[in-house]
Amino acid sequence: MQVLVGLGNPGRQYEGHRHNVGFMALDLIAARYGAPKWKERANALVSECRIGGDKVVLVKPQSFMNRSGQPLRNVLDFWKLKAEAVTVFYDELDLQPAKVRIKRGGGSGGHNGIKSMDAHIGQNYRRVRIGIGHPGHKDRVSGYVLHDFAKDERAKLNVLMSAMADNLQRLLDGDESGFMSLSMQAIAPDRNSARLKSKPPETPGSGPSQRSVEPASLPPATIGKGPPTALGAALSRLLNRNANKKTDKD
Repeated sequence: MQVLVGLGNPGRQYEGHRHNVGFMALDLIAARYGAPKWKERANALVSECRIGGDKVVLVKPQSFMNRSGQPLRNVLDFWKLKAEAVTVFYDELDLQPAKVRIKRGGGSGGHNGIKSMDAHIGQNYRRVRIGIGHPGHKDRVSGYVLHDFAKDERAKLNVLMSAMADNLQRLLDGDESGFMSLSMQAIAPDRNSARLKSKPPETPGSGPSQRSVEPASLPPATIGKGPPTALGAALSRLLNRNANKKTDKD
């Protein structure tokens, strides 16, 4: 059995906040795999489902973010599971929006929800870090994470999380690099197609190696103008002679 945990703050006023991206991920996974209705257990919303051949417990702690660890501790004790069975989805300031990275163990990176998890279950669990970007200064962090995503950020995030749900079996099987790669491909355009789109199609006669060659312009015709030629003088004498003969006949 594996446990998937999403971190966030309970309450409708927080639903769209950047800090609630973990809840968003769990809601999408629950819907994608037909999990039954959430039930409240030990200050957490819990549901169970099967993903492939794995039995999975989905958990959304209902304490506020900085007290997320205790509800999860209660869930693990109920099912007699250890931290190694846990995968936590949460927001990461140090990643650009709609990026995803995975690690097991390590520090909290200043995330209060992870600090609480570490305190109650230890550090030996898998972390799926979903990028939300950084506001640029630490004094702006609180207001930034407790605010809705920008419209374009949310659109990319929806695509990413849908791909994460599609490829979840890879994560459960331990193929973390495959899970990340396939999830990120959903929002990263193919390099070759991007290069082709940026390069205009070549047409015959265009390009630096094919110079346009125009025919040299010819001078206008000069019939009846210019100096007389020998042939012209002979024709003129013949015409004059015929004209004189005609005059004589008249």
